[in-house]
Amino acid sequence: MYAGLKNTPCCLCGREETHTRIAVPPRALRLMENGGPIAWRDVVGTVTLRFCADDWDLVSDLAVEMDTHPLSRCNAAHVSLDLREDHEALLSATKAETDQTELEARLVREAEATLDAVDDPYTEERDVVEAIVVLRALEELGVRDGPGRADADAGESTPADDD
Repeated sequence: MYAGLKNTPCCLCGREETHTRIAVPPRALRLMENGGPIAWRDVVGTVTLRFCADDWDLVSDLAVEMDTHPLSRCNAAHVSLDLREDHEALLSATKAETDQTELEARLVREAEATLDAVDDPYTEERDVVEAIVVLRALEELGVRDGPGRADADAGESTPADDD
């Protein structure tokens, strides 16, 4: 398995010294700058984003105050991830695509549980921000219905864009 960079810079500004990290599902790479060429289905586990202290304040405000995520401004070249081995290149054999739905479902459950416990004094701001970023990213990718969209889209089925 290929392990991407572990000590990555801030994914927004590139500053080496980072303050906070969050984990997002591999499919979120598609929302990031320079994320197109990365085979998100070959990512094993979550993708880790790191932010410097200044940018963390911005990310926090975006998530908590505006209920959105900063992923379109994050540079995918500055994330930490693990890629599965490329057996196709080594053995001329085709491997089945990795099914990310179980990981995404787990991240959604954890994010929803975090937001349900937002008033708990033991719930950290970092966890709340991570939960909002994960949920809004999956909504933007069409994997999850957003708040209030489930009723509005009843009867309509639109397949998620899995490219």
